[in-house]
Amino acid sequence: MRAASLLGTLLLLAFAARSDAHPAPFSFLDLQLGPEGVHGSIIVHDLDAAHDLGIDPPDGLLDPAIAATHRAALQALIAGRLRLTLDGEGRTLQWTTLEVVPERFGLRLSFTAGARPARVNVHAVIFPYDPVHQTFVNIYEDGQLRQQNILTADDPELQYYAGTTQGRLAVIRTFVTSGVEHILIGPDHVLFLVGLLLLGGTLQKLALIVTAFTIGHSITLSLAALDIVSPPARFIEPLIALTIVVVGTDNLFVLHDRRRAMAEGTGAVSRDARPLFAGFFGLVHGFGFAFVLKEFGLPRDALAWSLVSFNVGVELGQLLIVVAAAVGLGLAARRQPALGDALARLGSIGVILAGTYWFVGRLFWTGG
Repeated sequence: MRAASLLGTLLLLAFAARSDAHPAPFSFLDLQLGPEGVHGSIIVHDLDAAHDLGIDPPDGLLDPAIAATHRAALQALIAGRLRLTLDGEGRTLQWTTLEVVPERFGLRLSFTAGARPARVNVHAVIFPYDPVHQTFVNIYEDGQLRQQNILTADDPELQYYAGTTQGRLAVIRTFVTSGVEHILIGPDHVLFLVGLLLLGGTLQKLALIVTAFTIGHSITLSLAALDIVSPPARFIEPLIALTIVVVGTDNLFVLHDRRRAMAEGTGAVSRDARPLFAGFFGLVHGFGFAFVLKEFGLPRDALAWSLVSFNVGVELGQLLIVVAAAVGLGLAARRQPALGDALARLGSIGVILAGTYWFVGRLFWTGG
């Protein structure tokens, strides 16, 4: 927080350093969350406001009388470029006062935005004519500074979760849902899990496989999300595909050994490396989960809640896949054992082909 405060001070000093060139490509947005609701203000530089309103000379806006004549136009201008979303609902800013701030060569526009929310989303590109313009954001809750951020044309959004029970519930809902959606729409993770289940097994065995995978990906998901260990996506994504190929290939070897053992009358093969694969390869998949989580954004004030909630969502999605695959394959194997083996064989070949396709494509991927 000291570093952020120092940055704010430096920006304020830059804002005050007037020269013939544009002295400070910044606007300053303050949001106050309290029992009375959301109140805020934004300070814009007179040069920026004059440019977009077509006013010359710009410092005429520092005359309160002149500023008052352009009040409605300036409010309309800012309203179209500053969007607040509270608990998922876009809010229209209710403007209150316009104040000239001569020591900062700017104008302060104050507003209210409705009842106190659990989640706040801010989208701000205040002066798009200037590609380096930045909006420095302070979010206060009950009078205490809780978050600081800088929004740019390339990164114009931030998300804040209130430090209340309501805010924590919003974090849980958001990140649990995101975790479930990610694993269900991530074909590589789904195929890896299905590949682990194709050979079937007892309930205890399947539970061991799933638990090993959970432990593995939870470790690396946490490490990567917290920036403790962050291998590049161009390295991890091909590895994820390779884990799918390995699992499918091992399935075919096990099925071959089973068939030979049955032909020789020596009984079923006991070798089953799936729990080992699930745990070890789960470490690789955890980094893949982390890429999505970091793109989604971790709220600093609810870091633990967001991380745990996302992981819970992944586990719920994983459970849906496991139950559906295990029940389907189990029913087929019980009714017709030969059909169960055929599905396992064909499924494993499909897993290998898909994994190989992804591996080759990602190996030569130039992004990330």
